[in-house]
Amino acid sequence: MTTLYVSHPASFDHEVPEGHPERPARMRAVERALEDERFAGLVRASAPRAELETAALAHPRSYVDALVAAVPEHGMVGIDSDTVLSAGSLEATLRAIGGATHAIDAVVAGECRNAFVAMRPPGHHAERTRSMGFCLFNHAAIAARYAQTKHGAERVALVDWDVHHGNGSQDIFWDDGSVLYCSTHQMPLYPGSGAASERGDKDTIVNVPLRPNDDGAVFREAFETGILSRLETFRPDVIVISAGFDAHRLDPLANLRLEAEDFAWATRRLMELAERCAGGRIVSVLEGGYSLEGLAKSAAAHVDALMGR
Repeated sequence: MTTLYVSHPASFDHEVPEGHPERPARMRAVERALEDERFAGLVRASAPRAELETAALAHPRSYVDALVAAVPEHGMVGIDSDTVLSAGSLEATLRAIGGATHAIDAVVAGECRNAFVAMRPPGHHAERTRSMGFCLFNHAAIAARYAQTKHGAERVALVDWDVHHGNGSQDIFWDDGSVLYCSTHQMPLYPGSGAASERGDKDTIVNVPLRPNDDGAVFREAFETGILSRLETFRPDVIVISAGFDAHRLDPLANLRLEAEDFAWATRRLMELAERCAGGRIVSVLEGGYSLEGLAKSAAAHVDALMGR
């Protein structure tokens, strides 16, 4: 079976101010990396546009409508010091949601082995009722909810290795025993959440914080002992990855020292676990990664692993 790669040109239309790290060039870096001939076997799909009702799987409809109403006809408006809306932002984020749910459909139906959805803006900082940290809607959380509501998945695991803690995903699933949220991240770092003591109302939040300058060996040990063991016990029906690549040593927004192969290793370990308990079902959604070189190398290594290499 094959790996599905989902993208859409709308990702380029979410505009940000000059000098902003979450820029359209990120998508060009990923696309160029995946144009290499070794990725010729990828099944490539264009992300469909999600309906607003799909966004409301993880956010109140009032919040969804308010965000839509705030999108400017021209130019940009600021939500906070980091997060902006432009005329193309709604289309971009709805395509990102549509890409994630399309990937869930394809993986659950057995049309592909797994999937990587490369869209922007990222989503894991978006809380139930708050956009922040470059994020508007929480695409990975919506994908997890979609797997449950559309396909009847009883247990979904959301694994987040972005260098910044996914406070939005934690907020959305804090009191939900059917979704296991697991995160490795640098701490202290934006947004300030993610302590190991933050475990959720149902003990289904797993935070494994790393320290500045921790390298791949420390990451692998933390991932193995802190996250994979919990996943093994939880036995999810589907695994969604919040695949941020800003823990790479070249990234300008953090201080971890991972290499591209560390992300490939984590991908393979999750694939092994998914084969045992989730029918191999994995959908990976791009989050951060702000060094274009680090992002390109890491995304390529991640997709190489998804393809079984």
